[in-house]
Amino acid sequence: MTAAAQTTRSRLGLAVRVACGNFLEMYDFMVFGYYAAAIGRTFFPTGNAIGSLLLALTTFGAGFLMRPLGALVLGAYVDRIGVRRGLVLTLALMAIGTLTLACMPGYAEIGLAAPVLVLAGRLLQGFSAGVELGSTSVFLADLAPPGQRGLYVSLQSVSQQVAVIVAASLGVALEAWLSPARMDAWGWRIPLLIGCAIVPFLFVLRRSLAKGEVMHAHRPAPPGMGAIMRRLLAAWRIVLVGVLLVVMTTTSFYLITAYTPSFGRAVLHLSSRASLVVTLCVGLSNLIWLPLAGALTDRIGRRPVLIASTLLTILTAYPAMHWLVGHASFAHLLMVELWLSFLYGSYNGAMVVFLTEFVPQDVRNSGFSMAYSLATCIGGFTPAACTWLIQQTGNRAMPGLWLTGAALCGLLAALLARPRSAIDTMRTPAYPQGRKAG
Repeated sequence: MTAAAQTTRSRLGLAVRVACGNFLEMYDFMVFGYYAAAIGRTFFPTGNAIGSLLLALTTFGAGFLMRPLGALVLGAYVDRIGVRRGLVLTLALMAIGTLTLACMPGYAEIGLAAPVLVLAGRLLQGFSAGVELGSTSVFLADLAPPGQRGLYVSLQSVSQQVAVIVAASLGVALEAWLSPARMDAWGWRIPLLIGCAIVPFLFVLRRSLAKGEVMHAHRPAPPGMGAIMRRLLAAWRIVLVGVLLVVMTTTSFYLITAYTPSFGRAVLHLSSRASLVVTLCVGLSNLIWLPLAGALTDRIGRRPVLIASTLLTILTAYPAMHWLVGHASFAHLLMVELWLSFLYGSYNGAMVVFLTEFVPQDVRNSGFSMAYSLATCIGGFTPAACTWLIQQTGNRAMPGLWLTGAALCGLLAALLARPRSAIDTMRTPAYPQGRKAG
């Protein structure tokens, strides 16, 4: 094996170890979304199926409200003391949240304490997730070899799609193995317990990151936490544009993954297994489009891909959803979801790396994490918002309109955003000679 091949293999191995924590975060979120109806009946009984589902989906979204706090506190911590220890800490906090939901007795056993403790577990997961994605994305951007920053940063999102695929595959298997009554009673806990079982393996991977492997060669000495927070507040305009940029990603992702099983069952009246099979196919599709889009942006720039994907979403999201609800079937749901998957993968493959180049260098972890976390406070409520909008308007195609609004935010941000500087985005080894990031 040549020295160049060994270096590439070493970089890819390091990238996988860093991205593994994103797998656990997204796996937990997907399981909660897939089994929101059963979780609602277990912890939020109201005597009304839609009411229990809405409470469960609101609890799902509540975790995202803690992300900005996590981004501020943990992001400043990571900027100050380094990525390695921060990544281990966030993994530990996510594991505690998973264990809380998996083992919590239901409302029938312990009353009001059950939903309160489940909510607390979700808030803890949201707090840890506030900086997880930002730290991972910044690490991968630093790690990338010349001309491959878009491809390497897309691996963060790829790890999330693996979680979607694994969670959906388990769901399909469980639906075939257990009766609906058993799934509602206790079967939905099995994927969460499996998630707890893989935590030690993920810890081994993350703790194996050598301190010297985290690349800070071109960064100044880290300032104190107070200084980081002051710089972050001074960059509020950049963070705001970053929020608009990310809203499209979080909205489209949770629409086509976490919300699909609930939408398929409650709105289209398809079977649970059919809805989970569609979600599995979406995860596989995302897995293809994300690295392809990331690699494409290394060739033609980030901004053209961002603009094209948002325009296509604005033009097609609502018409596609309107057609789907009027001709509901497994095949039609699959067609629409795969089209939305293409739009999501194209946009996100460009957006994440663009955001690492857009946020100021001295607060890149905390700035990226804050923008992403504030955006998830909107996008993370997509399942609950779509359920509520359908209930209030009677229009089953409202998820398409919700996504169109998010795409308008993404288009505006793509037009307004400017990368940090020529030094960071055009003259670093991450780009070929003369190639621009935007």
